[in-house]
Amino acid sequence: MVVLSEARWPVRRRSAARRATAAIFALCVLSAQAEARRAPTPGQPASTSPFAPAASLEGNFLAAYIAGASRDTAAAAVFYREALRADPLNTDLLEKAFISFVADGDVEAAARAADRIAARDPTNGLAQLTLATRAFKARQYAAARTSLARGVRGRAADLTATLLTAWSHAGSRDGKRALEVVNTIKAERGFAIFRDYHAGLIAELVGNLPEAERRLKAAYDAEKNTLRIVDAYGRLLARQGKTEAALAVYRAYDAVAPRHAFVRNAMAQIGSGKPLPPIVQSAQDGAAEVLYGLGSAGSQQGDELASLIYLRLALHLNPEHSLALVTLADVFERMKQTEQGIAALRRVPAASPLKTSADVQVGLSLEQLGRGDEAMQHLEKLRAERPDDSDVLVALGGIQRMRKKYAEAAETYGQAIALTQEGDSGRWPLFYYRGTSYERAKEWDKAEADLKTALDLVPDTQTVWKAQVLNYLGYSWVDTGRNIDEAFKLLKRAVELSPRDGMIIDSLGWAHYRLGQFEDAVRELEKAAELKSGDPVINDHLGDAYWQVGRRLEARFQWQHAKDSSPEPEDLKKIEEKLQGGLPEMPKPAEAQTNPTEQIKSGG
Repeated sequence: MVVLSEARWPVRRRSAARRATAAIFALCVLSAQAEARRAPTPGQPASTSPFAPAASLEGNFLAAYIAGASRDTAAAAVFYREALRADPLNTDLLEKAFISFVADGDVEAAARAADRIAARDPTNGLAQLTLATRAFKARQYAAARTSLARGVRGRAADLTATLLTAWSHAGSRDGKRALEVVNTIKAERGFAIFRDYHAGLIAELVGNLPEAERRLKAAYDAEKNTLRIVDAYGRLLARQGKTEAALAVYRAYDAVAPRHAFVRNAMAQIGSGKPLPPIVQSAQDGAAEVLYGLGSAGSQQGDELASLIYLRLALHLNPEHSLALVTLADVFERMKQTEQGIAALRRVPAASPLKTSADVQVGLSLEQLGRGDEAMQHLEKLRAERPDDSDVLVALGGIQRMRKKYAEAAETYGQAIALTQEGDSGRWPLFYYRGTSYERAKEWDKAEADLKTALDLVPDTQTVWKAQVLNYLGYSWVDTGRNIDEAFKLLKRAVELSPRDGMIIDSLGWAHYRLGQFEDAVRELEKAAELKSGDPVINDHLGDAYWQVGRRLEARFQWQHAKDSSPEPEDLKKIEEKLQGGLPEMPKPAEAQTNPTEQIKSGG
């Protein structure tokens, strides 16, 4: 995207020659990790990092290499720093250490390394961007412009440098020149939106409110579903006393993306007559906004390293940028670095509208790490602190469901439902989750009522969710022998809405099976198994259907596949019994059709 041609993760694609050294690297791994746990040498200060440096250059380099391969930015930074101390003139090592410092958020250390890199190669884009960030932090705007001019390469890099240069002029209180620079950005490839958005923010910072409104409106008219543009424009309108216009902007966004914390908070502030400050209040904030935008775009495009670097630079300039912190946590989650994601979420400021959702995500992340008791304690503490926050209750109910505390989950979802009002767009999922909890708790009458309510409330436009609710209710009816004809209609409609969902197709196939329509069951269950081959339930169902049509060898193969796919303990016992003795014969389809409800109650 921008100036990252030099930014390579410190793990290179191995050539044939490098592959020849792989065995040696593997032999060195254990010794490097062992060295990395040794105590510091006499006179060496104790490290505050959880990773103790190794005692040798080789040990630190190998540990850094391994950390890089694991995408562990914190460990890579520690070990590259130590390796660089032992071999400070190694340029290759310097560049790897530099990138690890930026990715880990140690921008000061990265800038020191960037000084050395830029002295040797003044056109290194990432080094110059890092130096410009340091200059912004120190309010040395002329120095920032110098670094940005040296590092420009390509059209995308020019966009970044142009926006940051404009903000540097704004920092120097030269609003006229700042807007002139922004206006050099051509209206192509979607750049016009960036141009008008930042021009509006700059104009407001330097006190040119008519220009600010004109430019933010232009950005909003071009892109009404981007939160940051919506929020900036809505805040400006509200500060100018245009309350209804501001609320209309926020309501339009809420209709598309309901219940976003920033939007709900802004509307509440406007409703109570409280002022909404601008989202950018200094040139440093403006530069951070540029970098956050790039980091967010990189995250959406799956470019984790680029996203990480931009977000770290943004947070260096504005450590309380809550959206950048939440996006950073999401990047770490995708990189399987959940602990670092939790650390980012804990940094979200208490005053931020995102604080509650960040705290909730901490609990969900703890559960993901296998620290279930800690997750429950964390969310229970949040519930005690914020008893009227439905997001906390929904998260707690979700973990209770995952831990098979279904009755408790149903009660928690009920508390969340009590906090909602008729017409609330976020209400139907609560009935769905409570309904599924009741079903798992064997309270079918309550489950049925909630699932039918959810089906009535879920919008037709949300086809994936509509299909899920149709599937759950239809499957449950079949499984309990109720409303068989209606159940088939629901399941067929669910398949029409999600024709590539193996679990939904499995439900339709299993409905055929429970009615004794075994050939039809095989047809649907084979489709389901093809779409979701590793699911133990689908494989088990397909095995049952194969058995009933006389394909006994294939049935045992599918049951064995189900057994090897980590089924639920109660399902595992049934699968093992079938592997030993097969299945009893079921009535033929014609017999099953004479009394389908009784067949369903007694069969399978």
